[in-house]
Amino acid sequence: MEHDRLNSPSTSAIAVELFGHQLEFSQDPNSKHLGTTVWDASVVFAKFLETNSRKGRFCPSKLKGKRVIELGAGCGVAGFGMALLGCNVVATDQIEVLPLLARNVERNTSRIMQMNPSSDSFGSVQVAELDWGNDDHIRHLDSPFDYVIGTDVVYAEHLLEPLLRTIHALSGPKTTILLGYEIRSTSIHEQMLDMWKRNFEVKIVQKTKMHCTYQHPNIQLFIMGFKPLVGSTENASRGTGKHIDKAETGEKKQDLHISTSAGGDELDDDASHETVKADSILVTKLPNGKLNEWEARRYGSMAARLLRDIKIN
Repeated sequence: MEHDRLNSPSTSAIAVELFGHQLEFSQDPNSKHLGTTVWDASVVFAKFLETNSRKGRFCPSKLKGKRVIELGAGCGVAGFGMALLGCNVVATDQIEVLPLLARNVERNTSRIMQMNPSSDSFGSVQVAELDWGNDDHIRHLDSPFDYVIGTDVVYAEHLLEPLLRTIHALSGPKTTILLGYEIRSTSIHEQMLDMWKRNFEVKIVQKTKMHCTYQHPNIQLFIMGFKPLVGSTENASRGTGKHIDKAETGEKKQDLHISTSAGGDELDDDASHETVKADSILVTKLPNGKLNEWEARRYGSMAARLLRDIKIN
């Protein structure tokens, strides 16, 4: 399966304004490793945290000192969103990605500390190697963590089972899992949702809860916790699982139904399956004749999908 690159091969860095800090994440879209690109789901995730940081579960007073592990951290954008809320983050990825990730962590930590050296609102970000399912790597990570996060970590069927095993190994009964994901394959998306629902209490974040600009119909955020005991051997080792408080998410506690109709980001109580529709947006007029950086990235992604199978003679 091919993956749309949202940046040109010559784009060496992406600037992200986050919690008042001007951060810059180096990337290498021309490399052979998917982890060296800043994917849009990580930006949507970080801006979601910023948007919801004034009150509720994502305010700094509730997150300060919490231990977070980021799976498939790539360039490190999502992890910095958590660290700027006071969390101590371990950003993990495969060894080929670590030099770029470490460089981004060092550069942006320095930027944050220089801007406000006396502030204790910033937690920390460390870098570690983690191949999913590798017991030696997992053993050195001092689990369980309060939060397991990841963005665009599911892009191939063979990754689903090792990802699930790794999440279980890094979690305790009160661990919360936060995932951001861009739909590229409806088949993989359906398998992913089925796996999440069999193992976790799953909530999809409404679009109204996201940043007004940094969102897209194909990018979804999930908040998940462990189910209570119902005979699952995986959950049995943890005791009582954690329910996600619907008052904190503003969503109903039922199966997910993803709709592309107006208002389709709401949860449908009667749904027993998920329906997903790929990008079908036809751009007929540019807003104000101009595109901001985010809109340019999204329209570029859409154009890549439309042109991917066209051969020009």
